This record gives sequence, C-alpha cells and structure tokens, in this order.
Amino acid sequence: MKIAYYPGCTLKAHGKNFEESALCTLKELGFEVIELPRWNCCGTVFSLTADDVIHHVAPLRNLIRAKDAGFNSVVTLCAMCYNTLKRSKARYEENPDIRDKINRFMDEEKINFNGSFKILHYLELIRDEVKLENLAFKIVKPLKGLKVASYYGCLLVRPREIGFDDMENPTIMDKLVDTLQADSVDFPYKTECCGAYQTVDKPQVVILRAAQILKSARERGAEIVEVSCPLCFFNLDYRQKEIQQIEADFKPIPVLYFTQLIAIALGCPENSLRFDLHEVDPRPILKQKGLI
Repeated sequence: MKIAYYPGCTLKAHGKNFEESALCTLKELGFEVIELPRWNCCGTVFSLTADDVIHHVAPLRNLIRAKDAGFNSVVTLCAMCYNTLKRSKARYEENPDIRDKINRFMDEEKINFNGSFKILHYLELIRDEVKLENLAFKIVKPLKGLKVASYYGCLLVRPREIGFDDMENPTIMDKLVDTLQADSVDFPYKTECCGAYQTVDKPQVVILRAAQILKSARERGAEIVEVSCPLCFFNLDYRQKEIQQIEADFKPIPVLYFTQLIAIALGCPENSLRFDLHEVDPRPILKQKGLI
C-alpha cells in the first residue's frame, strides 16, 4: 500500500533516528512510502494571530502537493508538523475570508483538497489502519521486561478538536507499548509541556521542566521514556547533562522515539535506530534486556 509522507525539516537532520527507524517499520508493515515532491517547512509553530494569513500558505502547499500526487491523505511523524498542518487546514476550511486571502497568496498552485483529505500522524496510522492487533502478529522480538513511560507532550492531543486522543489522559502510546509486550508506566507528567522553544532563550526553564518530567517517570519505575516530537526529544535527552550539573543525584534515563521501539520489536537492523544521535545512550539497558 502506498502512502504519502511529509518528513518536515528536523527529520532530515537531528531527527534522523526518528525518520530512519520509522521508514524501516513502515516497510516491515507493508507500506510503500512516497515522500512528497518539493515539500517545504510547515512553519513549525501554528500562528494564533487572527489576521496572520501568510503563515498558513507554507503548510497548505504541502497538502496541495500530496493531493496533486494523487493521495487523499498524508502521513507525518513529527507532532509539531502534524499539529501545524492539521490546524492550518482547519482554519482554511472554516473561515471564508481567510480562505479567499490564502487563495490570492498562491502563485500557480490551486487548493483542491476538501474535508475528505486526511492528515495522519503515524500513531493514527497504526491505530486506525494497521490496527494494534495486526501489529502484534508482526513482532519478532517482544520488548518483554522493558519498562516504558510514554511522554505525549502538548501537540499530539491539543487542542481538543485537533488531537487524536484524550487531551487529559491519552493512551495511544501506552497501548502501543503494551502491544510491543513492554511494560507501560503511567506517570502524571505525560502531557506536561517540556518547555518547548524556551530552550533557545531560557534554557534554565527547560532544564527544570525536563528534570521534573524525567524524575517523575523514573520514580514510577520507568527505564525508558518514549516520545513523538523532535523538540521534546531534544529537551528531554540533550538537557540531561545540564540537569546533572545542578542535581548531583539525578540518574540519566534514555529517551527513545516510539518508532525506535517498534523497529526493535519488528527486527529492524540496529543501524536504522541511529543511537549515535542520543545524548543518553539507550544501548546498555537494551542490551541488559536482550533486545540488541
């Protein structure tokens, strides 16, 4: 089955561990991935300003290219890209004035998608198209004994009309962990913001937020924290060395993308996991569990 794929910028650079593990799993699940031709940055952050129309042009152009390539849906991995693409599409469809202005901003491109065109996160694809019970049959290396805390962050589930799971208590990643036969660890900070772009000008805020999130997961028994957002990954993984500088008793905990866990379970080669891009090396705990 062919699917249109929008990678976004980070997955071609610092997020290659996210992309390469995902592409391997999609192949194992029987998908032929067609990367969008001439895709561009989605803008990263959805513009909340009512009269800011120009920032919706970039995300909508990606949807046009998916439709022009013959697809009625597009799959993305990054929670930020998913949120931005979906919210820009909703604003275009719901507001006639904005729709008219955006159409006039376009050059030769014509917006020809409608309400039936879908923007899917990979987690949705697994839940709604593949089905978790079918994924279970594909597992060749169960993640037995591995205790995983699922960190959702902000953008997968907010706002309510855009997210694809319960905003206060999402479970889709936890159910995925259960399907992979790991032990799902619930913890109270799973939807708390990691500090997001404060990491640029107020890193101290992010360091404290990351410490709260990671310590909460560790205290509940987690050995791994799984994420679905490159910015969350950076803040929770990279900032751990700075947490250690202010909290001498802080014990590092590996952070993995959910696609890396699926890739291990489906038997993808280790080079597709790109553990070289991790600040906190997950290989010791994975070797201890006999998973690599």
